[in-house]
Amino acid sequence: MIGKFKKGMNKLLKALCRVHSPSGEEVNMKQFLLNYINEHSHNWNRMPQIITGEDFQDCLIMIFGEPTVAAFAHMDSTGFTVRYQNQLISIGGPEVIGGEILRGVDEFGEIECRLELNEAHQLHYNFGRAIRPGTSLVFKNNYIENDAYITSPYLDNRVGIYNLLKVAETMKNGAIVFSAWEEHGGGSVPYLVKYLYENYRIRKTLISDVTWISDGININEGVVISYRDNNIPRKSFLKSIDAISLKNNIEYQIEVEAAGSSDAREIQLSPYPIDWCFIGPPVKNAHSSYEKISKKDLDITIGFYAKLMDQL
Repeated sequence: MIGKFKKGMNKLLKALCRVHSPSGEEVNMKQFLLNYINEHSHNWNRMPQIITGEDFQDCLIMIFGEPTVAAFAHMDSTGFTVRYQNQLISIGGPEVIGGEILRGVDEFGEIECRLELNEAHQLHYNFGRAIRPGTSLVFKNNYIENDAYITSPYLDNRVGIYNLLKVAETMKNGAIVFSAWEEHGGGSVPYLVKYLYENYRIRKTLISDVTWISDGININEGVVISYRDNNIPRKSFLKSIDAISLKNNIEYQIEVEAAGSSDAREIQLSPYPIDWCFIGPPVKNAHSSYEKISKKDLDITIGFYAKLMDQL
């Protein structure tokens, strides 16, 4: 799959980055995914069973064949909630410098305003009218792609979703799970893992997300296998993943961090004996309006996930 992106603009990833889906409004991404699956799944190796409905809120599960492994990708992004007197409250942990353009919509129409950051690091919006309190705003989309890199807000976690949609094309057996609220404390994963374990006895999970660059992790140097962040996966599970990476000559980096978390936190805290590992490409300028990812790293990630879902 290496080099697949160099043929030109990727319409799917670009479209995913444009979906308004901050934490709490994943319904927009859910509907986008349902439409995409309905339009494209007839060309996949196997048609999935779609699990959705009130018992799953705005989350979505695809079941292929007889699954023993599940891959999770969260559908939400960071953003901002309008308060009073032009005030903004962060959703999750967006990185701002001031001056970013934000977009949204309220009952009076579409919104495109400027974010202002005062000396006390308080957030405000600058717009020609008052915005209805409770309205969510996100960074204006500015998707830029060249032969080697993609820059856009919300590559976290549109890249994780994109990865699983591409892996779904050849999936024979496995579960793909699109979760909610990851950027703002979580909450959907407990009932999702409960369903997967009690109905399919799934004990192996992968977290399809992006990770931050650090002094030991760089973009354009391969997919990242996280040995730990604030949480610690079981070493025997990591060894099975390492074995598959070596067998398939995967170019990868090992992440070892003392902080940070993902949907994996709620899997580890669940009452079910489920292993997990965070695997994904690194992103530069995380949570900002100009996140940057290497197309090479993303290509490697897609190929690696296809092997993992088949061989774990």
